[in-house]
Amino acid sequence: MTAGLKVVAPGMHTTIQDLGRHGYQAFGVPVSGALDGASHRLANRIVGNADDAPTLEILFQGPTLEVLADSVRVGIAGAGAEIELIGDRARGLGGWRSVFLRRHQVFRVSRLGDAACCYLAVEGGFSVERCLGSASTYARGGFGGLEGRALRAGDRVPLAREQASDRAELGLAEPPRSGREQPIRIVLGPQHDHFTQEALQRLTREEFLVSQHSDRMGMRLDGPSLAHRDGYNIVSDGIATGAIQVPGSGQPILLLADHQTTGGYPKIATVVSADIPVVGRRRPGDAIRFAAVEVAEAERLRRQDEAAFQTLVARLAPVKTTGELDATRLFEANLISGVVFDEK
Repeated sequence: MTAGLKVVAPGMHTTIQDLGRHGYQAFGVPVSGALDGASHRLANRIVGNADDAPTLEILFQGPTLEVLADSVRVGIAGAGAEIELIGDRARGLGGWRSVFLRRHQVFRVSRLGDAACCYLAVEGGFSVERCLGSASTYARGGFGGLEGRALRAGDRVPLAREQASDRAELGLAEPPRSGREQPIRIVLGPQHDHFTQEALQRLTREEFLVSQHSDRMGMRLDGPSLAHRDGYNIVSDGIATGAIQVPGSGQPILLLADHQTTGGYPKIATVVSADIPVVGRRRPGDAIRFAAVEVAEAERLRRQDEAAFQTLVARLAPVKTTGELDATRLFEANLISGVVFDEK
C-alpha cells in the first residue's frame, strides 16, 4: 500500500499548497499557493526539499495525523507551531525543526501561536497529482491538492517516499520574527487617483483591523472608510496578489493567494512582495497599519527579504533528538556482546 499520512482530525482548514499555479491568470485561473511563502519554503528546507515541494498549509488549528509508512521525516515552520507526539508517551517535540517518526505513530500540530498559518513538510514531498503545473489546492474551483478541497478525517495523504533518510534532524535555535507588529509596506496605485486626498491620507495614517470575514481569497479590513472621488466602478482589469481594492462600502479588501484574476473596483494600493508573507500571518482581529514606499524601495525590500531568507537557511543546524530510543538501530549496532549481572 502507498505510503501516506492518515488524517485522524483535519484541523480547521488544512490544504496542500506549493508556491502557486503560474501562467494561467489569462484564463481566469488564480495563482493560489501558500499564504506565507517564506514559512512554506523554510519547512521544505528543513527536511531537504526544493522550495516548491507541496506542504500542508495549516490555518488556525492543526491536524492530527498517523504515519502510514515505514518512517517519515516531517518539518514544521511558522506561527510558533510545534509537533506533539500522541500516545502512551505523549510529549511535545518542538517547532522550527524536523522530526523522525515511525509507522503508526500519531502526532498533531499544536500551539499555532500568534500567526494564522504554519506549514508541515515531509521529506520527499507529498505525492499528489499536479493540476496545471501545481499541487496547490484551489477549493473554490475544486481542483489541485487532494481532490480540490481541505483535508477531512479519514483521508490518506500520499507520500513520495516509503521511508526517511538516515541523517541528523535540522532546526533553528532562534525562530524568525513573525512581523506581526510591523507596518505593511505598500505602493500606491494603480488607481489611487480614483480616491480623495483624505482617503489616501487615512490609508497610511489610521489603523485597520482584520475582519472575521476573511479567507484565502481576500482579507477584509474594518476601519476608516476610504472615499472614492467619482464613483467606485471601473472597467475590470488584472489584479495582482496584494492589491487593495475598495468597493462602494469604502472598506478595503486586501487580495490574497486565491484572489480573482480581474476586478472592477478601484485599487488604492498594492502590498510590496516582501510583505505578502507577513500579511498572510495576520489573524482576524489583528491590527494593520500601512506605510507607502516607492517602487524602487519595494524592489530593494524584495532583494533584502530574499537575502534574509538565505541567511535563515544557513542557520539551520543539527538539533537534539526527541529522546526516544530507536531499538532497531540499537540492535543493528551490536554495541555489547554480553551482559554482566552484579549481585551487590
